[in-house]
Amino acid sequence: MRKIALSLVAFGLFGCAEMQQVLDQLPQGTGVLSQAEIGNGLKEALNNGIAKQVSKLTATDGFFKNEAVKILLPEELQTVDKKLRQIGMSKLADEGLKVINRAAEDAVKEATPIFVDAVKQMTFTDAKNILMGNESSATTYLQNTTSTALYTKFNPVIKNSYTKVGADKVWKEIITKYNSIPLVKKVNPDLTDYNTKKAMEGVFKMIAVEEKDIRTNLASRSSDLLRKVFALQDQK
Repeated sequence: MRKIALSLVAFGLFGCAEMQQVLDQLPQGTGVLSQAEIGNGLKEALNNGIAKQVSKLTATDGFFKNEAVKILLPEELQTVDKKLRQIGMSKLADEGLKVINRAAEDAVKEATPIFVDAVKQMTFTDAKNILMGNESSATTYLQNTTSTALYTKFNPVIKNSYTKVGADKVWKEIITKYNSIPLVKKVNPDLTDYNTKKAMEGVFKMIAVEEKDIRTNLASRSSDLLRKVFALQDQK
């Protein structure tokens, strides 16, 4: 994640004077690295993070069978789920849960470039602070600075994914059947909004996993360049 944080540096913010200011504030004793080396190391780290963690979410069952990020029903729909099972419609209830996870899996596949673009906006000062911060500094920074923009772009992707995976039809059937049950309080949930937020939450959660790994596990620094770049953090 420092990788993520710092990879931003590599991603096109190569102002020489600004980079030098950052380097001047980093711990000494890890050898001299050129701007290009640091930039390339950060790009490699970010690409590894996406390849190792975020990309896992795009596979079938990437959300559905990953207990860390599996999307459960919102509280309002837990009553719907329970009632459907009580009247012998467990199969439909199961499908409803599965398709919201399928929509997230599909959406993250299309939204990953959006996330990477957002990461590029990090400044050199941000990168330096994150590199020298705690094990979740990059994840926290990204959540605080990109969530609004990501939501705006992610939401229509989720909506489109609902159609692609058939979630819209499944949930229309579920809500229609539930609302037809006598005496129940009718529901009309905004599942797209809920799914968007949960999918984003899953992405950040997996990025946090990779951030912690590269900060604390020397073996995860899979190249000489990564080892050199992240040695800067080790010396803080």
